[in-house]
Amino acid sequence: MARKDLEHNTLCVVQGHDHPWLLSDALQAGDASWCAGEPPAPGAYAAKTRYRQVDAPCRLDLDPSGAFSLQFDQPQWAVTPGQSAVLYDGEVCLGGGVIAAAGD
Repeated sequence: MARKDLEHNTLCVVQGHDHPWLLSDALQAGDASWCAGEPPAPGAYAAKTRYRQVDAPCRLDLDPSGAFSLQFDQPQWAVTPGQSAVLYDGEVCLGGGVIAAAGD
């Protein structure tokens, strides 16, 4: 499945691994948990949205509600709501949250 249209009760599927609908250049996440007890400052970091994924350079922006968004330098494959987005500063894990939505 590549997309959901809840309003029209429609699922969109695509063939192949490299279809553009499977790529996202941003995400929004909630239910954040930060290793230091508070979020890092907004700025440039790296993130993983899949197990054993190569670190993906991104920009962190924080929401006053405790949610956060990531804007990736390069589109990421299969960013999936319900999965985790984990943020790193080099080798140091800063924490992360649950992906609420992927953006184009």
